[in-house]
Amino acid sequence: MKSASPDEVDRAAAAAAAAFYPYSRSEPALRARFLRAIAQGIEGLGDALLECAARETALPQARLAGERARTCMQLRLFAGIAESNSWIDAQVDHADPSRQPQPKPQLRSRLVALGPVVVFGASNFPLAFSVAGGDTASALAVGCPVIVKAHPAHPETSALVGGVVSKAAAACALPAGVFSLLFDTGFDVGMALVRHPQIMAGAFTGSRTGGLALWRAAQARPVPIPFFAEMSSVNPVFVFPGASMAYADTIAAGLHASITGSVGQLCTKPGLIFVLKDAATEHWIDTLAALVSRGAPGTMLTASIHSACQRGLAERTAIDGVTLLAQAALPPGTAGAGAALMAVEVDTFLRISALQEEIFGPTSLIVYCSAPRDYLRCARSLEGQLTATVWAGPDELRGEDELLWVLEQRAGRLVFNGFPTGVDVGTATVHGDSRFTSVGTRALARFVRPVAFQGEAP
Repeated sequence: MKSASPDEVDRAAAAAAAAFYPYSRSEPALRARFLRAIAQGIEGLGDALLECAARETALPQARLAGERARTCMQLRLFAGIAESNSWIDAQVDHADPSRQPQPKPQLRSRLVALGPVVVFGASNFPLAFSVAGGDTASALAVGCPVIVKAHPAHPETSALVGGVVSKAAAACALPAGVFSLLFDTGFDVGMALVRHPQIMAGAFTGSRTGGLALWRAAQARPVPIPFFAEMSSVNPVFVFPGASMAYADTIAAGLHASITGSVGQLCTKPGLIFVLKDAATEHWIDTLAALVSRGAPGTMLTASIHSACQRGLAERTAIDGVTLLAQAALPPGTAGAGAALMAVEVDTFLRISALQEEIFGPTSLIVYCSAPRDYLRCARSLEGQLTATVWAGPDELRGEDELLWVLEQRAGRLVFNGFPTGVDVGTATVHGDSRFTSVGTRALARFVRPVAFQGEAP
């Protein structure tokens, strides 16, 4: 698809701004009908959508079928939120004319929509985090028009879904600017949208480099706007000895599936595994290494993602003190990506900050610790994370309150005796490391602001 021109960006932004008043004032039932019509239209595309997405991304159709179901479920979930109007969080402070020394006025407050939102499609979720994904659904639910900047990795898939959204808007007699889809083969369109004075917020899922560049542009505007960027996460896993004794095979098999699922191209892939050296731990690490070695290579989403993964792996294994424990063999001439498992001692890990950087692909680093107190040292050194996982035996976390507290400060979701990949969408979901989430019903909080009304309108 050809990149949108500056004039097309201006027209989309102007249309979104013009649509904001009527759409934000529209009946909750109409916004709900719109979202449900999008879900029905996506389902109506049938196998053609799955075949197109599989061709563009190399993701298996079974995975894409699940993603389509999640996408439509999200749309219907937010339709229910829109219809109930519960998201406005109405509050009332009643007047008290008799209060001294001054009468108390009546105050009412509620949340209102921010304005036009730009959504950036994600490479690894061509449906659930793209044109009609959770960002779009949550913004539309509260009355924000949306401009989607399609990801260049799956333009035809984006066009198919974009057509469904536009048809649903027309069927609901909504202003045309409620939704626009723009394409970009580089970075200019995305930057232009974030900098455009009629855009009031942005939502991004992708690389740290891209997310930070867009965030800086959003903050450098004459009037800065909120820009919500879900970027790199290494999703640390802490395994206590009791868990190694009780759940060795479960840990090995589960970590292997979590590291290699979708060829490691999931934002919740466990990239760091903290362990203590003992016989039980070495047993499941040996099992995990064997699983990694025997694993089949997979095709990554794009050539640039594949090359970045290979470069990151080469740089990581070149660091003094990092050992390559296992790597899947690639047949001659294969351009796929094979899983890799590495290991390092805790003091080296704490000394070299590069070991905390995400490698977007099927790799993970085991960090050998000398004592449980090293877990706390490592946790304190971490940046914000989408998830943090703790494996422990019965009563093994007694006395570890500070570790759990530190992880609570770092991560949006703590997982106990489980695996971080696989994000359920619901009212309790948190997918982020700050006070906002990009998944679940709380995702709409990114696109609203509170307004108070004092006294009765004449």
